[in-house]
Amino acid sequence: MEFRLTARVFAGPLGPWLRLMRFDRPIGIALLLWPTWWGLWMAAGGLPSFRNLVIFTLGVVVMRAAGCVINDYADRRIDPLVERTRQRPLAAGEIQPRQALALFVVLLLIAFGLVLLTNRLTILMAFGGVLLAGSYPFFKRFTHFPQLVLGAAFGWAIPMAFAAEAGTVPVVAWWLFAANLMWTVIYDTQYAMADRADDLKAGVKSTAIFFGRADVPVIAGLMGLMVATLLLTSLQFLPHPAMFTAIGLVFLHFQYQLWRIRTRDPVACFQSFLSNHWVGLFVFAGIAGSLLRG
Repeated sequence: MEFRLTARVFAGPLGPWLRLMRFDRPIGIALLLWPTWWGLWMAAGGLPSFRNLVIFTLGVVVMRAAGCVINDYADRRIDPLVERTRQRPLAAGEIQPRQALALFVVLLLIAFGLVLLTNRLTILMAFGGVLLAGSYPFFKRFTHFPQLVLGAAFGWAIPMAFAAEAGTVPVVAWWLFAANLMWTVIYDTQYAMADRADDLKAGVKSTAIFFGRADVPVIAGLMGLMVATLLLTSLQFLPHPAMFTAIGLVFLHFQYQLWRIRTRDPVACFQSFLSNHWVGLFVFAGIAGSLLRG
C-alpha cells in the first residue's frame, strides 16, 4: 500500500517537480544529513539544541533539492545522452529550464530563511555554501575532479553546524570536513563508474574517467586515508571505544565495497554507491555514542 501511494505521488501532477528535486531518491539526503549531524553532535558535545537540529535537518532537505535542480539544469543537454538519466524531468521535457531556475531560486530563499534563524557567523558561511552548491554541476565541463567540489559542498555543512551550535569553527571541524571530502570522492567516483561509458560519449569529465583502470586502487587508497583521518580525529578529540568501534565498522564496510566493485560492473558500482549511507551512519553512531552522558 505504501509503495503504491508513493508511486502514485511521483506519477501525479507534482511528480515531475518532486523527481526534479530527487525526492524519489532519498540517498542524497542521507549522504548530506550524516556529516551535518556529525558536526552538530561534535559541536554540542552531545545532543545539539532542538532549534539547530530542526534548522539544519530541514536545511539539508532543501539544499539537497536545490543542488539536484541546478545539477539537472546544467546537465539538461547531457542527461538525454545517458541511459540512467534520460527520463529526468528536464531531459524528458516535462519541466522547462526557466521553471527549474525559478524553483532553484525559491529553494535558496527557503534555505536562507532557515539560516537567518541562526547567528552572524553561520549566515556569513552560508554564502560559501551556496557558491559551492551552485557551481558544482558546471565543474564537470572543464575538470575531471568535480567530485572535490561536491565534497566541499556537502562537507560545508560541518563547519556551519559548529558555527551555529558553538559560535566558532575549531580544528576538529576541519578534520571532519577533510574526512567527509575523502568520503564524497569515494562514493561519487563509484557513482561515476556506473555512468562511465555514457559519460565518455557525452564528453563529461569525472574522477572515474581520469583514474581509468586505476580507479579501484585509488578508491582503496582514499578509503585508507579516510579511515586514518577518522582514527587520528578520534585519538585527538574523541578517544572513546564507541568511536573506535565505528571506525572499525567503516573499515570493514569499505572492504565489502571494494570486493563489490572489483569487476567495475556498473550495477555493482551503483549499488556500492548506495550502500554508503551505512558509512555515514557508523560514524554518526560512533560520535553520538561517545558523547552520551550517563
